[in-house]
Amino acid sequence: MKIAIGCDEAAYRLKMVIIKHLEGRKDIELKDFGAKENETVLYPDVAKAVAEAVASGEFERGILVCGTGIGMAITANKVNGIRAAVCHDPFSAERARKSNDAQIMCMGERVIGTELAKYLVDIWLKCEFAGGGSTPKVERIKEIECAYMK
Repeated sequence: MKIAIGCDEAAYRLKMVIIKHLEGRKDIELKDFGAKENETVLYPDVAKAVAEAVASGEFERGILVCGTGIGMAITANKVNGIRAAVCHDPFSAERARKSNDAQIMCMGERVIGTELAKYLVDIWLKCEFAGGGSTPKVERIKEIECAYMK
């Protein structure tokens, strides 16, 4: 699985923990979209870059981290075709994939600890969209998105 990952300066430490956690896994290829150590960035720029990379099909999933995860999710969801979700507990991480087919998970370094973040990433990566009763809902999200992307 190809994963795009990015952060702002508020979450550099957490991003590096996640990268270290996923490095060495033969089933995962990571690309870091920034920020670099001691680099100040506007988180919307990082979120846009990761979301565009996922929307283009170059990457299957994305992980975005900032202080709260909220700003990253808001920005990523502006990119056509993206469903980004803030995941701060196991149930939301699972349902973001299984019910909402979210391709990008967002987390906040100021909200959760590193061990929980690693656990949530593992949950989110192993889950797939379940379809079923969620399919018409995700399709409706896409219809609404198309109506506003004109």
